[in-house]
Amino acid sequence: MSLARGVGLAGAVALDALLGDPARLHPVAGFGTAATAVERVVYRPSRTAGAVYTIILVAVPAVGARRLGGGGAVAVAAFGWAALGGRSLRRTAERMADLVDAGEIEAARALARSLVARRTEALDGAELTRAALESLAENTADAEAGTLFWGAVAGAPGVVAHRAANTLDAMVGYKNTRYAEFGWAAARLDDVLGWPAARACAAATVVAAALCGEDARGAVRAWRRDGAHHPSPNAGRVEAAFAGALGVTLGGANDYGGTVEERPRLGDGPPPDTAALRRAIRLSAMTSRVLAAAAVGVGAAWR
Repeated sequence: MSLARGVGLAGAVALDALLGDPARLHPVAGFGTAATAVERVVYRPSRTAGAVYTIILVAVPAVGARRLGGGGAVAVAAFGWAALGGRSLRRTAERMADLVDAGEIEAARALARSLVARRTEALDGAELTRAALESLAENTADAEAGTLFWGAVAGAPGVVAHRAANTLDAMVGYKNTRYAEFGWAAARLDDVLGWPAARACAAATVVAAALCGEDARGAVRAWRRDGAHHPSPNAGRVEAAFAGALGVTLGGANDYGGTVEERPRLGDGPPPDTAALRRAIRLSAMTSRVLAAAAVGVGAAWR
């Protein structure tokens, strides 16, 4: 890693905190549109077709990012800002807390569809709060820790490759009839790229918990005890760390289009209420700052 990358990543975090996601022509949304078009051409119910689709859509943008500046601070800041999305994520979680507190459950259910893949039509306030907190923790790892980790390792191409793989997993990484084979490569690549970032995020969550006045020891305990029980090799570590830091229990029954999955218990204590969700928002923001500070520190030491 270089100091330029560290400075660029700090700049990306600052831009995200100040501006949020790009208001128009968001690159990730544009990538999703392009990926849908490519899928129409190459789709076959086979792993080979899915692997070709994944390689094309991860490699081509990463090469383009390399040609546009690679490891330079400006390129890393620009691509990192487009990939992070932390401010928008936390504002959505804040909006969820406001809606649940106001008793506007139908509006909260509609909002939840932008956060989670599970069905939301029958969720009550408590389940909507749990869904929002779990999504907040998972996306702190996916969008923020993944961007910062791979930006530190490989500059702008690393940011772009990780974000592309993560977006493809969200689009085709399902175990249903259409995507069980075609989406396999995208899902596995996202797991591989997310593995180190998720563990870095869980560690940063422990530090952030101490800085926020939350239970850092509880975060470590839940991470080590419960994280591996989650069906995702990555999301469970961070969700468990959040649950332990906040003194709540996550997990339970999730309905994915008629298929109900019983997610394992993560953490100790009561289910999260909106007060816990608001504390989680602060914890997520501090976790992002800890990760950015670590990137700058490593870059300075490397230099």
